[in-house]
Amino acid sequence: MTRLTRFVLTVFLCASGLTQGLAQSNAKDSAQNSAQLNPLQSLVAFSSDEGISRLSRAAAKIDFPALANQFEAQSNIAFCGPTSAAIVLNALRARSPDLPRDRSRLRPEDLAFSSHGVELSVPRFTQDNVIGKGQKTRSQVLGEPVAINDKLIRDGGYQLRQFDELLKAHDLVTRAVVVDDLKSEAQIRADLVDNLSRGGDYVIVNYRREAVGQRGGGHISPLGAYDAQSDSFLVLDVNPASAGWVWMPTETLVKGMRTFDRVENRGYILIQER
Repeated sequence: MTRLTRFVLTVFLCASGLTQGLAQSNAKDSAQNSAQLNPLQSLVAFSSDEGISRLSRAAAKIDFPALANQFEAQSNIAFCGPTSAAIVLNALRARSPDLPRDRSRLRPEDLAFSSHGVELSVPRFTQDNVIGKGQKTRSQVLGEPVAINDKLIRDGGYQLRQFDELLKAHDLVTRAVVVDDLKSEAQIRADLVDNLSRGGDYVIVNYRREAVGQRGGGHISPLGAYDAQSDSFLVLDVNPASAGWVWMPTETLVKGMRTFDRVENRGYILIQER
């Protein structure tokens, strides 16, 4: 091989390596930019290997077993609030002797062959029976116009303080926190982690789906755990058909809560028994 041939070959190999390196660098930058533009890529499904690993190593997860045991999915798109309330109430009062019975789910024909005196309904809170104690009526939750700031508007579902009122109507002690610009991410993280690290209390978050990379508007669901290594919270989404349980980075969750609703920002509610 001549000296000239060796020189040409060396230049070719160097150029090829440089091209490959630039391609890899561009691909990496593209992926990073894509992740920044699409928050959904930072959400990790609970059912994935990584999702299970996060729960396994998480220290703040004392609420998870009780909430998972009492979990149910919302029956319609407006009932994320009542469903979350029912899950938490059942977790707090699972052994209470005076749990309500929801007979609305039984049809008349269901009773035709039941033994005399046998109660077919199961004693527990449901999304259909918790809603009755709140000031906001079932029809208003489902879209009947209500007066807000002297204007009649459709206000389906629950705003943060409306939902807090529903929880208080069930004799729960609550602390509603509006996530405005004065509330720092560090303060929010500390509040949520403290709750998830201690038994006997729970936390429900109110956020906007679009702001965290999901489809839809405002949403309410309980939190089940916090993984410090990934700095993410496990959202026990009560609408599995829409999103399912996901690990959501603190930054993403805060972004979703720091969104404006009808009269103020969304946020979270810390809940315990009286």
